[in-house]
Amino acid sequence: MVGAGLIGRRHVEVIARSDASQVACIVDPQPEAAQWADKQNIVWYPHLSEMFNTQMPDGVIIATPNQMHVENGLECIAAKLPILVEKPIADDVHSAQILVEAARNADIPILVGHHRRHNPIIQAAKAKIDAGAVGNIVAAHGMCWLYKPDEYFNAAWRTQTGAGPILINLIHDIDLFRYLIGEVISVHAIQANHTRGHDIEDTAAIILRFASGAVATLSVSDTIVAPWSWELTAAENTAYPATGQNCYLIGGTKGSLEIPNGKIWSQNDVRSWWQPINQQTYEVVHQDPLDKQIDHFCAVISGKATPFVSGEEGLRSLQVIEAIKQSAATGNTVEIGASILG
Repeated sequence: MVGAGLIGRRHVEVIARSDASQVACIVDPQPEAAQWADKQNIVWYPHLSEMFNTQMPDGVIIATPNQMHVENGLECIAAKLPILVEKPIADDVHSAQILVEAARNADIPILVGHHRRHNPIIQAAKAKIDAGAVGNIVAAHGMCWLYKPDEYFNAAWRTQTGAGPILINLIHDIDLFRYLIGEVISVHAIQANHTRGHDIEDTAAIILRFASGAVATLSVSDTIVAPWSWELTAAENTAYPATGQNCYLIGGTKGSLEIPNGKIWSQNDVRSWWQPINQQTYEVVHQDPLDKQIDHFCAVISGKATPFVSGEEGLRSLQVIEAIKQSAATGNTVEIGASILG
């Protein structure tokens, strides 16, 4: 485990309850991380190089600040170690391309921590969409409104370039929209930072166009007290109070889908808008997707599976995020090309 911050410690908890894995060591230069590792009875190293000189694990989870993902990832690839790198895969597309291409050339698997794809809620929604429950997708809407407490920003990197809710939070929603709807071909966005006053944005609104012709709107803010975010609706992390609300709506020619609540709205006869709208629910299973992700990582390490969310997938989601940031900065619509790797 490289990085013993909030998400790193969650991974350690998940690994502890997994039958397929165990934590070999923790790598983090902070003295507080060393103390925490000691309390967990886990071997600690300040740097990857010291770990490599002492022991060699089967795989590495990289949960360091975004700006360090590529540097840490390249060290692990050079050591021939499969990696699970937290999202975003890097803090810019060019750096991510370097990492993905290095892994491809070395034939080392990269998984990216877009863990929500592993959630049974998303798998069920994907199955309904693929089965034609909503027909051809026409439009979608997503909300990520939450309020981050002031102490969250005590870590200086969270107020600097490479952080912000677009990159930290919205990238999850972008990744799920890509998974459920398809590739994004253009974006238009605006952003604001007047509430917190940091160098990074605290609020943004985005329009997406997909290769299929569908369009979507997304709204993200970490300064709004509200019940409409994945964290507060999906109940995948018990640290957040569940609100029972939805955060995604996906509409098509045959019906509309609410996520995560598992509701489909449709009409018996779509030729008449006077027909009643019918509501149908399907089973929604709640399970921490980090459990499924770590078991999948172990399967990839042992050669029994290929990455479900590969480095290329993480790169494509980051490409959309970078286009959003470019659009917000320039006021222009940004087209997204099909080619991302050499």
